[in-house]
Amino acid sequence: QQSGRKYNLFLKRRLRIDKRHQSKDSIFFRDGVRRIDFVLSYVDDLNKEWEKKLERRKEFESNLQKAGLELETEDKKESEDGKIFFVKIHAPWEVLITYAEVLNIKVPIRENDIPSTVENPLDCVLFPLRLPEKVMHPEPDYFTAPFSKDKQELYLINDESTFFSPSMRNRIVNYILTRCPYGTEEGKKKFGIKRLLNNGTYTAAYPLHDCQYWKKASDPNCDSERYTLYMEWARFLRFYKEQPLDLIRKYYGEKIGIYFAWLGFYTEMLFLAAVVGLICFLYGLFTMDENMSSKEICDPSIGGEIIMCPLCDRECEYWRLNTTCESSQYSHLFDNVATLFFAIFMGIWVTLFLEFWKRRQARLKYEWDLVDFEEEQQQLQLRPEYEAKCTQKKRNPVTQEMEPYLPLTSQAVRFCVSGATVLFWVSLIIASMIAVIVYRLAVYAAFASLMENTQTLQPISGLLTPQLATSVTASCLNFVIIMILNFFYERIAIWITDMEIPRTHMEYENRLTMKMFLFQFPAGLVLLASCSNQVSQSELLLSLLTFFCTYSWICNWWGRRKARNNPENLYSRWEQDHDLQTFGALGLFYEYLEMVIQFGFITLFVASFPLAPLLALMNNILEIRVDSWKLTTQYRRPVAAKAHSIGVWQEILNGMAILSVVTNAFIVAFTSDMIPRLVYYYAYSENDDSPMSGYINNSLSVFLISDFPARNEPKENPESFVICRYRDYRYPPDHEKKYLHTMQFWHILAAKLAFIIIMEHVVFIVKFFVAWMIPDVPADVKAKIKREKYLTQKILHEYELEKLKERLCQGDKRATEKEFIATEGRMELSRAM
Repeated sequence: QQSGRKYNLFLKRRLRIDKRHQSKDSIFFRDGVRRIDFVLSYVDDLNKEWEKKLERRKEFESNLQKAGLELETEDKKESEDGKIFFVKIHAPWEVLITYAEVLNIKVPIRENDIPSTVENPLDCVLFPLRLPEKVMHPEPDYFTAPFSKDKQELYLINDESTFFSPSMRNRIVNYILTRCPYGTEEGKKKFGIKRLLNNGTYTAAYPLHDCQYWKKASDPNCDSERYTLYMEWARFLRFYKEQPLDLIRKYYGEKIGIYFAWLGFYTEMLFLAAVVGLICFLYGLFTMDENMSSKEICDPSIGGEIIMCPLCDRECEYWRLNTTCESSQYSHLFDNVATLFFAIFMGIWVTLFLEFWKRRQARLKYEWDLVDFEEEQQQLQLRPEYEAKCTQKKRNPVTQEMEPYLPLTSQAVRFCVSGATVLFWVSLIIASMIAVIVYRLAVYAAFASLMENTQTLQPISGLLTPQLATSVTASCLNFVIIMILNFFYERIAIWITDMEIPRTHMEYENRLTMKMFLFQFPAGLVLLASCSNQVSQSELLLSLLTFFCTYSWICNWWGRRKARNNPENLYSRWEQDHDLQTFGALGLFYEYLEMVIQFGFITLFVASFPLAPLLALMNNILEIRVDSWKLTTQYRRPVAAKAHSIGVWQEILNGMAILSVVTNAFIVAFTSDMIPRLVYYYAYSENDDSPMSGYINNSLSVFLISDFPARNEPKENPESFVICRYRDYRYPPDHEKKYLHTMQFWHILAAKLAFIIIMEHVVFIVKFFVAWMIPDVPADVKAKIKREKYLTQKILHEYELEKLKERLCQGDKRATEKEFIATEGRMELSRAM
C-alpha cells in the first residue's frame, strides 16, 4: 500500500509537470481539445464584500453554464504569484451556431469565382514592398451568407473546431458575457461582465493571444497569427512593406482593421503632398539669391542706411535694417510664389484624399463582408450605466419591450450643464492664447536688452534675433500650456459625457469623440493667434514647426515608454496575457485623435510650412509600426468588433477640409508678403527694368523721433537719429494727413480681401467638381456586389429547391406542387434581376 501511495504521488507530480509544460503556451483546456475562447480572472481576497463577490461569481458562472458555455478553473496555487484564480471559457459548437445566427455572422457557402482585377503593370516595381501572398490573404475568398442553424449543410463546414475563427468565437462569448445575469440586488436584476469588473468581482476578462509574439506556438493546431503579425508587420524594419490588412482584420476584427487601413491610406496620400511640398521648398531655396527684397535689405547702401524704430518702449534701441539680412533670406524659403500654388494644391489634395478614401472604404466593405452590416443592431444595445441611472421606463417601438429612458427635462438640464462646461473650457483656451500674446509683448524688450548687452551672443545676433527668440520661447510655452490643458481635457470630457448618460455605446463614443476634439484641437489654434501681433509668416512657421515636431514625436515616445515592461517568462498563456495592458473601449479613440490633430495642422497651416506633409509622412511611417508593435506585443487581445467606416471622424475630416481652405487663404493674405509685393509690382513700381527694386523703401513709413511721447521714447539715441522707419503704409510727418493710412494701404487691404474671396471660390469649385467626378463606390465593386448577391440568392434558392424535392420524394404532404412551382418561379425572377 505504501509503495502504491508513493507511485500515485509520483503520478500526480508528473501530471503537474506535464500540465505545466503543456500550459506554458497552450490555448486549450487540459484535455488539449477544447479551445479557450475567453478568460476571467479574480483574486479571492477576504475583505468586507468577499461573500457578496463569491455569491455573484457562483451565480454568474452557473448562468454561463446554463447558457451552454463550458468552464474550467485554474486554482490560485497554479498561478505564478499564488493569488489569482483563472476561469477559462469554451464555447461548444451548439453555442456558436446559436449565437452566430443571433449576431447575423456571415460564413462561406462557396468559393468566389469572380475573376480578380487586372494586374497592375507596376507590380514588378512594387514587388519589394509586397508581403507574401499567404500573409496578405490568409483565407480564400468566399461567397458568404448569414448563418442559419437550419441550413448547416449549405455552408462549407470542413471542421467544426475551426469553422468559426477565434475572433468570431471571442465575439460570441463576449456577447453572452455582457448579457448574462448574476442575481438581483436592491430589487434590480443585475447582469453583464462589465458591472462585475467595475465592482471588483472579477479583475479582468479577455480573449487569449494565440501564441507568444517572438516565437511560433508548439501546438500544430495553432495558426500563430500573432507571431506572423509581429514578424511581418509590427517591426520597424518592415516600415517599407505594405500592411497585411486581411490578417489584421481576421485576428483583431474589422474595427481595428479599418483604423490601420485608414492610417495606411492617409500615409500613402501624404507621399504626394510631401513631394509637392518639398519641390516648393526647393524652389524657394534655389531662388533665394534672386529675391530682390532680401538683396535690398542686405545691401549696405540700402538696408544699412535705413534706421528702424525700436521694437519696444524705453529699453529697445534703434537698429539698422540690414541686421535682419539672414533671416529675410531664410523667410523666402517659405514666403514665395510657390506658397500660393501649394496652398491651392493642398485644398484639392484634401478633397482627393477624402474621396479616394471613400472608394477604398467601399472596397474594404465588400472584401470584408460589411456591405449589409447594420449598426442599428449595436444601437439597440443599451449601456449598463443608462439602465442603472434611468428609473423610468417606456415601450421600445422596435422591440416592443419596456426599456428605461431619460425624461426630456432631465436631458435638457444635463445638456445645458454640458454646454456651459464646454463654453468655459473654450474660454480657458482663449485666455491661454491671450496670456501667450502678453508674454510675447512682455519678454521682447528683455530679449532685446539681453542680446544687446551680452557679448557672447553678438556673433549669432544675425540669426538669433529678439523676434526669433520670442517666437521660439512662445511656441514652447504654447506646447507646455496645451499639454497641461490636455491632461484635464480628457477627464472633463469623460465626466461631461457620463453626466449626459448616452443611451448606447455608439452614442457615448460619438459624443466623447466630439468633446475631446472640440477641447484639444482648438488649442492648436493658439499657434496662429500667438503670432498675430507680429503678422510674420516666418514666425508662424517657427511656432508651427516647434509644436508639430514636439507634439508628434513626444506622443510616439510616450507610447513606447508606457509599454516597456514586457512579461516574457510567465507561467502560462492566460497569465502572460493577464499581465499585459488592457486595450480599452476607447483605445482607438486616442489613436484617431492624434492623427486627426496632425491632419488639421498639415491642412490648416500648410501655407506657412510646405514641409509639414513631409514631416507628417515620416511620423506616420513610425506611427504605423509603433501602434502595431504596441497592439501585438504590449496589449491583451481586444474583443473583435465590427465597423464598416471610421465613424464620426469622417465628418470631422470633412469639416476640417472646408476650414483649411479659409485658413490658408487668410494665412497667404495676412501673414505673407506676397500680396503687398504684387500690388507694388503692378501699381506702384517706377522701374520698368527691375519692377521690384525700391519695394523695401516703399513698404516702410517714416516716423519723426521727436514725436515720441516721453513715456515711450527710447532711453538712448547715441547717433542722434532724427527719423526712423517702421513697417506700415502711412503718410510722413510733414504731410497734411500725418501718420494716417495712405491709399496704398487700402489698395493692399482690398487686394487681400479680393484674394481671399477668389482663392476660396476657386478652390471650393474645384473641390466640389472633383468630389462630383469621383464616385464613392468603384464601378467594379458595384458589379461585384451585385454579382455576389445574385449568386448567393441563386445558391440559396437551389438549396431550398433541393430540400423541397426531397420532401416531395419522401411524401411530405406539406410540400405541395404549388410550393415547388413558386420556388422555381422565384429562382427565375432572381436570374432575370
